[in-house]
Amino acid sequence: MNLRTVVAGNLRRLRHARGISQEDLADRAEINRNYVGMLEREEHAATVDMLDKLAKVLGVDPIEFLRRGE
Repeated sequence: MNLRTVVAGNLRRLRHARGISQEDLADRAEINRNYVGMLEREEHAATVDMLDKLAKVLGVDPIEFLRRGE
C-alpha cells in the first residue's frame, strides 16, 4: 500500500470517527470541499502543511495520517 493510500484512508477514518462531513472539514480548515474529496480519493497528495491544518481541525497529531494499519 502506498503512502497516498494510507493518508487517504486515515483521513476518511478520522473524519468519519468524528462525524464530520467533507464539507464541514473543509469549512473548518478553510479549504475547498472538493479538495478534501480529492485527497480521500487519492487524486491529490496532501502537503505537510495541509496535513497539519487537517490534523488541527480533527484534533489529532499529524502523524496519525501516516500510520499504516496492522
